[in-house]
Amino acid sequence: MIKVIVADDEPLIRAGIRMILTSARDIAVVAEAGNGKEAIEAARGHGADVVLLDIQMPVMDGLTALAELRRAAPSVRALILTTFGERENVLRAMGEGSAGFLLKDSAPDELIRAVRAAADGHAYLSPVATRHVADSLVAHGGPGGEAGATRTARRAEEAARRLSVLTKREMEVLSLLGEGLSNADAGERIHMSEATVKTYVSRILSKLGCENRVQAALLARDAGLGA
Repeated sequence: MIKVIVADDEPLIRAGIRMILTSARDIAVVAEAGNGKEAIEAARGHGADVVLLDIQMPVMDGLTALAELRRAAPSVRALILTTFGERENVLRAMGEGSAGFLLKDSAPDELIRAVRAAADGHAYLSPVATRHVADSLVAHGGPGGEAGATRTARRAEEAARRLSVLTKREMEVLSLLGEGLSNADAGERIHMSEATVKTYVSRILSKLGCENRVQAALLARDAGLGA
């Protein structure tokens, strides 16, 4: 069983998340917390595998708790769960070593998938969050004018060089990552099973030297794919 702690300051939200997670036979919610400090204490006492952390909580917010959790219980995987998908939150969560970033309006099956991925040691970033970050970086990539255009051209040239190692099919999958599609949605688009898309994504990340889907999506955007 995957042991999970749910940390959110709203009891109703916690109840909804518990109901979704316990519908999966391999997941058990072992504790709940109303703030980041309680989440850290619960992680120490319940031998949890995964902690779901809301960002906006009293006493200690989720991102601060994430940093503390990495020191207090390094074996525990932390997923950030929030209604806020701003680039800064996503990048900070990734920098602090989170196992993923999931928006609260995600589908129930995506929440379960994310918990399983985190427990297996994989990083999970919501496709919506991926698209959010990519769009934000493209929209705020720097000042305009001739200098800005030159930087954009250089990024496009560098991206094209890096993508040259990919096959035609891998480029097709990467383009869908640039759109922020999940593996399942990408599979439906190109008539491929979700498992096969997952294999392609892993291969693409390895070939490009990317750590996660966001980095791959940004490369795709720089190269003019998935806009």
